[in-house]
Amino acid sequence: MSQDFIPAAFIRGGSSKGVFFHAKDLPSDRAKIDPILLEVLGSPDPYQRQLNGMGGGISSLSKGVIIGPPTHPDADVDYTFAQVSVDRPVVDWKGNCGNLSSAVGPFAVDEGLVRVADGEALVRIHQVNTKKIIHARFPVRNGKAEVRGDFTIAGVAGTGARIRLDFLTPGGTQTPHLLPTGNPVDVLHVDGLAVEASLVDAANPAVFIHAHAVGLTGGELPEQIEARADIMALLDKLRRAAGVAMGLALTPDSVGLASPRIALVAPPLAARTLDGQVLDPAGHDIQVRMLSMERAHRAVPMTGAMGLAVACRVEGSIPHAVATRGARPEEIRVGHASGVVAVGAEVRQTNTGWFAESAVVFRTQRRLMQGAVAIAG
Repeated sequence: MSQDFIPAAFIRGGSSKGVFFHAKDLPSDRAKIDPILLEVLGSPDPYQRQLNGMGGGISSLSKGVIIGPPTHPDADVDYTFAQVSVDRPVVDWKGNCGNLSSAVGPFAVDEGLVRVADGEALVRIHQVNTKKIIHARFPVRNGKAEVRGDFTIAGVAGTGARIRLDFLTPGGTQTPHLLPTGNPVDVLHVDGLAVEASLVDAANPAVFIHAHAVGLTGGELPEQIEARADIMALLDKLRRAAGVAMGLALTPDSVGLASPRIALVAPPLAARTLDGQVLDPAGHDIQVRMLSMERAHRAVPMTGAMGLAVACRVEGSIPHAVATRGARPEEIRVGHASGVVAVGAEVRQTNTGWFAESAVVFRTQRRLMQGAVAIAG
């Protein structure tokens, strides 16, 4: 045959989709995995459609997941995440996908990697990229993860079985601290501008700026942001300057495409969503538009929402100043281009600085296809 085939499953987790592999079916060397993932997803594609692969033309649909035996004493499985660029031959292994994290526990149970009884299962996940532990709780019936349920999430049509994800001590995933510079607000100097920003490393590194600082409201749809070449260029320069300040790279040019993300935050707005609805300002606490891989996300990434919720608990930060306080102080209701997501965050101030105890989100997942993916022989 002119092609080789690798066992895999194609799975939606939250508002993302990715190709899931067993670690035993891939090389152990990441440099050898890179070309496999690029070919499987259909990258690089100058047309940004990934028609020659499994990707969907945007960053949330261009992802790979590798599941293997645990290498951490407090985990049942190892989970390694790969973000595959759409239009460049780049695979980023530094961060995590919070959405696809929701499918890791069900995959492990369905594949027989973890044995659980029917009822509510607990799968302890070692997130290899960030060296963090995630607890996934979800219903199991007849030995398999339940897919059917009545839980809905913004940005995904239909309903599914609810999955609870507890991200333990989510601060300091790629840097030593929750606040890499030690400051709730820093000033980034780019193109003669001085822009205030909160640099936060929770679940994934991110830089939060007020949308007004770049002349936006924070309620723009993703395509409206991407249509502004001047804004996209400025945001990328700010993101790269923040990456250097956070210690992620020595120079702006060496900052990766995936980390840090940059997020525009604003107070609650009557913003239009991608499905044509208009958000009720009373129904959320903060509005966000997040960008990574040089694209604006259609739905806020789960690790981005968690990082934002944590930042909202840090007194003196930009998100803390922007967010309103809703009727449920234990959660932050995040408005984004696809709707609203509620995120729980427990944060406290210690003698050495701010510390994030945990972040909690609820998702759904569904296996869409299983079999094998093709690569050139």
